[in-house]
Amino acid sequence: MDALRRGAVPESGLDLLATGLGRFEQAVDEELNTAAAGGSVFKAVRGEYGSGKTFFTRWLGERAKRRTFAVAEVQVSETETPLHKLETVYRRLTERLTTASFPPSALRPVADAWFYALEEDALADGAGERELPEAVDRLLTARLAEVSRRAPAFATALRGYKQSLDAGDEATAAAVMSWLGGQPHVAAAARRSAGVRGDLDHFGAFGFLQGLLTVLRDAGHAGLVLVLDEVETLQRVRSDARDKALNALRQLIDEVHSGRFPGLYLVITGTPAFYDGQQGAQRLAPLAQRLATDFTTDPRFDNPRAVQIRLSGFTEESLTCLGATIRDLYAEASQSPDRIKQLADDAYLTDLARAVGGALGGKVGVAPRLYLKKLVGEVLDRIDQFPDFDPRIHYKLTVGSGDLTATERNFAAPEPAASADDLELEL
Repeated sequence: MDALRRGAVPESGLDLLATGLGRFEQAVDEELNTAAAGGSVFKAVRGEYGSGKTFFTRWLGERAKRRTFAVAEVQVSETETPLHKLETVYRRLTERLTTASFPPSALRPVADAWFYALEEDALADGAGERELPEAVDRLLTARLAEVSRRAPAFATALRGYKQSLDAGDEATAAAVMSWLGGQPHVAAAARRSAGVRGDLDHFGAFGFLQGLLTVLRDAGHAGLVLVLDEVETLQRVRSDARDKALNALRQLIDEVHSGRFPGLYLVITGTPAFYDGQQGAQRLAPLAQRLATDFTTDPRFDNPRAVQIRLSGFTEESLTCLGATIRDLYAEASQSPDRIKQLADDAYLTDLARAVGGALGGKVGVAPRLYLKKLVGEVLDRIDQFPDFDPRIHYKLTVGSGDLTATERNFAAPEPAASADDLELEL
């Protein structure tokens, strides 16, 4: 509720709020099963602003965590996470890595769990206390054999991390783990101690991702769900950087389909303009071919198993339904649940949805964020705290510029004049 009050997507409990996602459940679960069995999956999600792309990916992440997947959500951005620099994407991945047990960054707990699993396996094979370090090292080499052929530094750094821990050198161990997470500017002394040099580059990022997937699986995780959110930002970067980013995305998709990343479920999200426009995926024909999906049929018959799926966005009816779900959840923790359900009844929720949609130029599909923010923060909170508050009498919806994102302000702006005669001038 606090996240909704702030106009943000909650980090957890999304199954309680899911509206209209039931048609994707079976396909998503089948794809998670594929990744858990050692396969790899790529999914593209399309939807206009406000259609629920971020909600969908976090809902998917929650389902994945219940199946012991690790999850990482990376926001693509020109300055912070440029897609054409995969070493930066990998670094953001490790910073945002989370599991059902550990919040971000879960990289070090996962590595520690992996070494614990190696020790358990070595002991099960009959290794004694004296032979244990050597036995663990042999297992490490065997488990990362495939990774070492492409990214030998990954296995070397893991070995250096374990040696630093065994020697009680916490500072060096932490520095080496940072280097494993793709962080730049790690102290040269720590890198020398671990037997590695330099920083991670674009091509090494693939090998490190492969190594991370191996460690996750051996540590007891089914795989990794990686979300690259808001790829439509690529349309706004310089043309040379955009071309490199689109090619990097095409390369990443090909690597997923080639089976190089067993256990990876890769999801990208973007607007229709990115998938269909000449400044987006259509700019690179091979990428457009890989993402091509037929959306000319009735949305009711969209294929949830397709490489690209679309979110249709909210209608006034579905927005009211979501509001009723939020109201009922809120009432469960309220001191006066009956009063909340009485004053914020379905008819009022419909009126509020209509008013918020009107404030956004009639675009109900982009209204969910603002609608839920107003409903929780300005209606339900007041009913809960003030016994004499009646939203129909004491509350009138106001939407200031501070309430709106830049995109919402564009929708709220008046329609542009069709001709000079339509302009009103103050004389």
